Amino acid sequence: MRHRVAGRELSRTSEHRLALRRNMVASLIEHETISTTVIKAKEIKPFAEKIITLAKKGTLAARRQAIGILGNRDIVKEQDGENVKVGTVIGKLFSEIAPRYLDRPGGYTRIIKLSKRRVGDGGQLVLFQLVGQQKSEEAATKKKKAKKKDMGSTKR
Repeated sequence: MRHRVAGRELSRTSEHRLALRRNMVASLIEHETISTTVIKAKEIKPFAEKIITLAKKGTLAARRQAIGILGNRDIVKEQDGENVKVGTVIGKLFSEIAPRYLDRPGGYTRIIKLSKRRVGDGGQLVLFQLVGQQKSEEAATKKKKAKKKDMGSTKR
């Protein structure tokens, strides 16, 4: 009987499940959108929400708790053929993502089902992303369009 047994097993040991959750949430924070299966997305959603809620506190104790729970993975970008450290996952979480959700009481992530299926086993794929990411992207595209309009008017 599974009385009071929470969570999905995902055909993994408990250590592997914990590592999977940590890595997927760190990737979500780093890229702000990831592609995964429905079951994994549903399993890591509460974990991601709790980490973001912890980051909204913004205290040193909360930062240390987040590092203990998630680890402090580096964010690396490739520039001129070399890998360059841009920052850390916890730094991005506390400086960029948490301030975005200060006035929001919850629901920081969304799951969007894709029509694609995974090649190997036919698993249903989804996009797991942070809510509010579109606002920053839309603002960036509006700024680009405004710059193009300004440049176009100066040429005439």
